[in-house]
Amino acid sequence: MYGETVARLIDELKQLPGIGQRTAERLAFHLVQAPKERAMGLAQAIRDVKQNARPCRECFTVSEQDPCALCTDPARDRSLLCVVERPQDVLSLEKAGGYRGLYHVLLGTVSLLDGVTPKDVTLEALVQRVKRGAFREVILATNPTFDGDATSLYLKQALEPLKVKLTRLARGLPTGSSLEFASRAILTEALEGRHSY
Repeated sequence: MYGETVARLIDELKQLPGIGQRTAERLAFHLVQAPKERAMGLAQAIRDVKQNARPCRECFTVSEQDPCALCTDPARDRSLLCVVERPQDVLSLEKAGGYRGLYHVLLGTVSLLDGVTPKDVTLEALVQRVKRGAFREVILATNPTFDGDATSLYLKQALEPLKVKLTRLARGLPTGSSLEFASRAILTEALEGRHSY
């Protein structure tokens, strides 16, 4: 109806999380009608991020340098390690400003119903990192969801033999929510109210 290239763009946009058919169509037609420079700027930004951004070899957050700026920052507390599900969670905790330790990003959650096992996340890399590090505490900051809680149990099982103090974020975070959408105050309270696990 409106051409193969527009239909392809709509199909590609629908692959993005949270984008359905109608939103994909709206975005596609916005790009068709936008000035060429704006549309090409978006295309360039996508190309650049795919060429330059990659997981940090230490913590697995997204970075353009390896290791990332957080891992190489000498002002960070190297005795604290906060384990989160996704790079967006690191961003949320950093914006909250209440945490100055290091991070480890799992790049997902264990979800046996979806076929995601502990081997599909960075659990083994976390265990090796804790073995060679001098961490006094590992904060399990998975989201308060069914999959986040299940992942936390796997983390606890894997890390308990290493005799490191394990804590979990306080339940100031509403169950079923994500770190990405929590306010600064909620994240700060959750970090301060963490407890032994």
